[in-house]
Amino acid sequence: MGTDELVVQRIEALLESPTTGEAAPSLASMEDTLTAGYAEALALEAERSRIERRLGEVARSVEEPVSAGVADELVALARRLTHAEGELGRLRAVLGRLRDRTRADRARR
Repeated sequence: MGTDELVVQRIEALLESPTTGEAAPSLASMEDTLTAGYAEALALEAERSRIERRLGEVARSVEEPVSAGVADELVALARRLTHAEGELGRLRAVLGRLRDRTRADRARR
């Protein structure tokens, strides 16, 4: 699973759009995009939790000597966890910027 690039692209497009005038996005559009972004963040957090749980299960089942299959699974899980955390951090960063912009827009109205 990965961050839905379309959600990130929508957020980035809103952040790059004008803050006032006819080309400025509507408050509803920004709020809808925030909702989609938060849903994606929750999905990434759930994925991260599943990976962490599986890492724990595999680590508890390790016996000496460690088989290549177990070692490979641990490495793959660690990579997936690192990737999920990176995507979640990236998503949270753009969501925070859009949240701030949405609040400012709401305050102007």
